Amino acid sequence: MGALRRKLTRAGLPGLLVTYAPDIRYLCGFTGSNAAVALTRRAARLFTDGRYTAQADEEVKAARVEIVSTSPAVSAVEWLAAQAGVDASGFDATRTTVAELARWKTALPVPLRRGFLAALPTPFVEQLRAVKDEEELAVMREAALMGCRLFDRILGELKPGIKEIEIAAELEHQARRMGAEGMSFETIVASGERSAFPHGHATQAALPRRGFLTLDFGIIHKGYCSDMTRSVFFGKPKPRERKAYSAVLEAQEAAVAAVMAGVSASEVDEAARARLRREGLAEAFSHSTGHGVGLEIHEPPRIGTGQRTRLQSGMVVTIEPGVYLPGEFGIRIEDMVQVTQSGGQVLTPAPKALIEL
Repeated sequence: MGALRRKLTRAGLPGLLVTYAPDIRYLCGFTGSNAAVALTRRAARLFTDGRYTAQADEEVKAARVEIVSTSPAVSAVEWLAAQAGVDASGFDATRTTVAELARWKTALPVPLRRGFLAALPTPFVEQLRAVKDEEELAVMREAALMGCRLFDRILGELKPGIKEIEIAAELEHQARRMGAEGMSFETIVASGERSAFPHGHATQAALPRRGFLTLDFGIIHKGYCSDMTRSVFFGKPKPRERKAYSAVLEAQEAAVAAVMAGVSASEVDEAARARLRREGLAEAFSHSTGHGVGLEIHEPPRIGTGQRTRLQSGMVVTIEPGVYLPGEFGIRIEDMVQVTQSGGQVLTPAPKALIEL
């Protein structure tokens, strides 16, 4: 909480309202679905309802728990307004609807409704979450290695004729058996011409006798997400297919090599695009090169064109360039990479050389 309070002090705010579940978990460990945190320079309160009495007692750290029968967010606003010296409270406008803000204001005394709640200039907790501490990094390494083991296991299940949705189901089944809390997003299994869909969710389509298969999946481990993608090939690739795969692999490795504390996100993105540009494939790369990962599967920073954010040691980002040729095939290779002062450390060391099945 200390770093967050320092941000509040610099912003001239004596209070803060936090309602976004991942932010709440980050601040005090609570994983329930209905809660709000109120923070001042001297105290912190977590408000939730009676369903979570025992859970809050077990999970919550660094905040006092208040069980309420009304809206936790409204209760938190009322508590903040009643604290001595708290004449304003920040809130994250990117996570707040117009209706929610109106409801919070209605709970305030009339003189406070106009100026008490102040939108933060940037999401304070999200900024803190972007840089992981050693405990978080250890959990994320475990999550990433679990994903690699899943990939190893599923390779033996990949055979022409099996439905994409069956492969997704087997991945998710094995993840649970391995101890994962769940999948960090809907598993992508896209084969043949469908591999040209960047987000080709698993369907009833059968795996082909010949062609690419893209597997993009992640698990949740102790609240933290993993994310990796591998493309494999059924049969023998044609020279053009093999050349395209080599270009994507070289682009991915170039971007990984560009990861380092102090480097801008756009520089990492350009490292991947420059390699694909040389092969005439830049136009077939239709999304950003990567994103941050943590308690959510998509977090800042975004690794993309024009992104000025400077990478910081402790961030974890994905590096995932791809090539998508509609009606033909698609290829994507993705790793999770920890940012360090000396470079990028790959957390997902599953094989990346083209696997032919």
